[in-house]
Amino acid sequence: MSTSETQNLCGLKREDFQTTINGKNTDLYILKNSQGNEVAITNYGGAVVAIMVPDKDGNIGNVIQGHDNIQEVINSPEPYLSTLIGRYGNRIKEGKFQLNGKQYQLAINNGPNALHGGPTGFHARVWDALQMSDTTLVLNYVSPYLEEGFTGEMKVTVVYNFNDDNELVIGYMATTNKKTLVNLTHHAFFSLAGIADPTPTIDDLECEINADFFIPIDENCIPTGEILKVEGTPFDFRTPKAVGRDIDADHEQIKNGAGYDHCFVLNKHEEGELTFAARIIEPNSGRTMEVYTTEPGMQVYTDNWATGYKGQHGATFPRRSAICFECQHFPDSPNRPYFPSVILYPGQQYKQKTIYKFGTV
Repeated sequence: MSTSETQNLCGLKREDFQTTINGKNTDLYILKNSQGNEVAITNYGGAVVAIMVPDKDGNIGNVIQGHDNIQEVINSPEPYLSTLIGRYGNRIKEGKFQLNGKQYQLAINNGPNALHGGPTGFHARVWDALQMSDTTLVLNYVSPYLEEGFTGEMKVTVVYNFNDDNELVIGYMATTNKKTLVNLTHHAFFSLAGIADPTPTIDDLECEINADFFIPIDENCIPTGEILKVEGTPFDFRTPKAVGRDIDADHEQIKNGAGYDHCFVLNKHEEGELTFAARIIEPNSGRTMEVYTTEPGMQVYTDNWATGYKGQHGATFPRRSAICFECQHFPDSPNRPYFPSVILYPGQQYKQKTIYKFGTV
């Protein structure tokens, strides 16, 4: 075992993540907190490839789905596997939006729609990386004018901080030189039981979501335009329940999402405040995760399309072996003027923060 491996809980080797893409170098960065826990990130797409935290018995395991070398990250069957998403997280209907009285057309990469910033969005870019300390990594990227069809040049900074409370804090900032759209998020695929061959299903996860309303979708996963109460539906997680309890319910919305693939409208007193969004408890390991965010919405995705493909260290990722909490603005917001705005103007700064806090019970 090489030194780089013996020093890291995740057993990943830096050299396996080093390559050059369009003249830019990729690498692996390890964040360690005072408790000795660890987060591993590559600057290719900002992918988090390992989060090493203990279970109730003190056994350390990786609770996020990832790959163990750069080629597999690039060629993953799940292109958004635990990556940054931009310029626009989630779907835009038919990839069309209007800005300044002009219609723009984005790439269609999800049925009839544009998804997650397009096939070469932020998840497929090499970011400039600077590790500031044992606990902090800063990623920078300049998205050129009309990249993936979006107007304006946008400068983006994402800061990952893994603090001594086992919180992975992700801070986002962006500015633009022309009016544009922005809706950034992180598409972490969490498997609190620990990744394995096969990685266990999320059906038994106890889940609580701080949302009285959700956004229903049509058969193409585009918002219908309504905002509905969760009460009396499979989307009511206001008191904790098992994720699997209603995941295959005889309900139009569950069928449209092939499970959960919906944006929850988070309960907020004021716009942009950092509030509690969700909590999950994995009953076997006793691991817990809490989500806090400044964002108005959170897409909950139960990994409904995974096929059992191969991940790191021989792990496999079957259908519904992960859950995603993508904190963001609402899907298709550019075409829904009454949704919170996703327009960024020159001279403004886009800012948001999301926290994933790990613990045990």
